[in-house]
Amino acid sequence: MKLHHYVVRRLLLMGPVLLGVAAITFVISHLVPGDPARLMAGPHAPIEVVLALRAKMGLDKPIYEQFLIYLSDLLHGDLGMSITTRRAVAADLLRFFPATLELTLASMIVSIVVGIPLGVVSATRQNRLPDHFSRIFALTGVATPIFWSGLMVLLVFYYLLGWFPGPGRIDVGLVTPQQITGMLVLDSIITGNWPALVSSVRHLVLPTAVLSFSTMGMIVRMVRSGMLEVLREDYIVLARSKGLSERAVVYRHAFKNAVTSTVTLIGLIFGTLLSGTVLVEAIFSWPGIGRYAVTAITYLDFAAVMGYTLLVTLVYITVNLGVDLFYGFLDPRIRLE
Repeated sequence: MKLHHYVVRRLLLMGPVLLGVAAITFVISHLVPGDPARLMAGPHAPIEVVLALRAKMGLDKPIYEQFLIYLSDLLHGDLGMSITTRRAVAADLLRFFPATLELTLASMIVSIVVGIPLGVVSATRQNRLPDHFSRIFALTGVATPIFWSGLMVLLVFYYLLGWFPGPGRIDVGLVTPQQITGMLVLDSIITGNWPALVSSVRHLVLPTAVLSFSTMGMIVRMVRSGMLEVLREDYIVLARSKGLSERAVVYRHAFKNAVTSTVTLIGLIFGTLLSGTVLVEAIFSWPGIGRYAVTAITYLDFAAVMGYTLLVTLVYITVNLGVDLFYGFLDPRIRLE
């Protein structure tokens, strides 16, 4: 199968997947006990006001009719209006998602740049000091709760030492760069706002460290196990018997075959982080998609919940497609069936 045919087929399958997720989420969210109209009107509002709001929001119609209306609006690019922010859900997603994307990209870069070499070193120095250190480091990262490490990082590096700023994305009083991508670091570079760049990078360090510490442990363990398995293969023994240097054996022959399983893990981690790291965003007051979703669920904001769910589904599908395509690049023997 040609590459473009495979990509087109996968893209066409997005439609049924998104429709199924939308239907399931819509039904479940509407079966949750509670009345969004009552929450919006307030606990002391007269029943007439609540009923009027229910009619205005379409909640007085049967659930199947509400879903068909939602699908009709969705096909016209309308994700609805959020009852918590009083803004269009599409505008809210465009506003909050770049903050999560910026944090996710920074965390993944650190995790990959540090985690993969650490896993390789751990495998090639098996049962020696570097291996013991890597295994303890990885186990600690996986086992440490994010909420605890986030609070400890804030306590030590912000409150006690004062090396880094506290919660938020930029210092109060600084001029926020013109929003182009929504990611403050990139927007600061594009617009040449250097004070904002320094401030946004410093604010990014602590939440990135917390996230990458937890994900790095999983990457180190996966790379280590993959390398150990590949290094026992016959073709590695043959390469060594030919007199190739250990560096050539490890990086030219073993690493490329061992990293395929790690690519799957990285893709899953990336998709998970893009769906919103709620705890980190809450601890560091990071205005991302995770905090937005929690607020929407708390106030039964159906339109916001649906918009968030569809966005997360689209992210996972896209990341999964990217991982499958990258497999073919890493291993030409893999065919896109």
